[in-house]
Amino acid sequence: MTEWRRPFKSRRRDRGTPEARQWSGGPAAFEKDGEPAPEARPVDADAARPEPVVEEPRPRGPGRVVRLLVALLALAGMVAFALVLAKLTLVESPASERLTHTNLTPGRSIEAYLQRPAFVDTVKQLGGNLALGFPFGLLLPLLSRRTRGFLRVALVTAGTMLLVELTQGALITGRAFDIDDVLLNTAGALLGYLLIGRRLGRAVHPRTRRPWWRRPAPKAASGPAARERG
Repeated sequence: MTEWRRPFKSRRRDRGTPEARQWSGGPAAFEKDGEPAPEARPVDADAARPEPVVEEPRPRGPGRVVRLLVALLALAGMVAFALVLAKLTLVESPASERLTHTNLTPGRSIEAYLQRPAFVDTVKQLGGNLALGFPFGLLLPLLSRRTRGFLRVALVTAGTMLLVELTQGALITGRAFDIDDVLLNTAGALLGYLLIGRRLGRAVHPRTRRPWWRRPAPKAASGPAARERG
C-alpha cells in the first residue's frame, strides 16, 4: 500500500507548485512578486464587441459634367488672364528704362509707393499689383481640388509671378525685377481666394473627407484586450 500512496502524495504536492497553479488557471496564476491576485470579474460579451463605426454621409457636389465644364471655363479664364498679364508686364518700355531699378529687398518699393505725394499714384501702384493677382484666387480653386487651398494658391501665384519678374529683369527693356511686385500679387491672390474663390471651390469640388483637425479621436478599446494592455 505504501508504494501506491507515495506517487499519490507526490501528485498532491505537485498541485501546490507554481507551475501547477498556473496550469490550473486559479487565482495564484495571476500573482506577481507577492501581490494579491485580482478578483475574477465576469466579461460582458456586448461590452467586448467593438462599436460599429458610422460613416457620415459625404457632401454631394455637382456632377462630373458640370465640374468638367467649370474646369474648362476656369482654364479658358486662366489663358485669357495670362495673355492680359503678358501684355501688361512683358511689353518693352524704352521710355522708362532710366527710371526702373532692380529691387531685391522686400518692402523697399512699397515704402517708396507710400511716400509719394500723389495719392492716386500710390493707389495705382499698390492696387494694380493686388488686382493683378486677384484672378489667381478665383480661378485656381475652380480648376481642380488639387489647386484649392490657401497655401497652394499662394505657392502657385508666387511661383508664376516670380517667373514673370525674372523674365522682365532679364529680357524686357524698360522692366526690372521687383520682389515687392511678387508679394503684392500673391497678397491679391489670397485676398481673392478668401473673399470668393474659397466658396466657389467648395461648391464645385466639395471635400470627401474631414480635415485632420476635425476628425473625431479614436475611442479606447474595451474588453479583455484592453485589460491585457493595461
